[in-house]
Amino acid sequence: MIKKNEKGFTLVMSLVLLLAMSLMGGGLIVISSSDHQSNNSSDDFQQTFYVAEHALLEAQKSLINSMMGKVKDDGTRDEDKRHIPTNVEQAISKLDDGTPCYKSFRNISRKDFKVVEHIQDVSFYDIISPILDETSNFGSSKQVTGEINRMKKFKYEYFSVNAGSADYKSVGGSLKKTSSSVQRQGTAYRIYACGIMGSVSKPEILVPLETIAILSH
Repeated sequence: MIKKNEKGFTLVMSLVLLLAMSLMGGGLIVISSSDHQSNNSSDDFQQTFYVAEHALLEAQKSLINSMMGKVKDDGTRDEDKRHIPTNVEQAISKLDDGTPCYKSFRNISRKDFKVVEHIQDVSFYDIISPILDETSNFGSSKQVTGEINRMKKFKYEYFSVNAGSADYKSVGGSLKKTSSSVQRQGTAYRIYACGIMGSVSKPEILVPLETIAILSH
């Protein structure tokens, strides 16, 4: 026979257990949501980094095309328009009052900073859209649309600087065994690039990268 005070104790225990399970369930939901948001942020940062790397490659390709001539439809280069890219007269800071990408590089001398070329606000989606079109059959239309909208958030910017003459060394298997390298005169270029997610003027994520490229004459 169950006494009245025992019935009251059972009710209290049931409420306590229900409350504890509710708190645990709510905690798990919060943790899961936080992890999901963290993963999304990590993916966005990684993608922005890839976009910045692509911008470096685009800047290098532009310099090579200027020095060696652009590739024509027949696969040959237009050698008549070859030239060594030099810095323009006007500083980048005066051109656009300094973009967030430009301001993110602390090692730049802000006085009379001149560049060979400054390309900005380029949509990364416009470059990879043919790839997305080819893979559209590998997922639902909702997934593809979501990925397209996500890729449209990413842009890039780059600018390059002629840093002066430099020794150019090339090494390859075709060289004689007695010679490990060939040294010629070249030009060094410092390349600055940024991957940007969101607005160019007020980016949500900005990843700045820089490198040095030495091109042979």
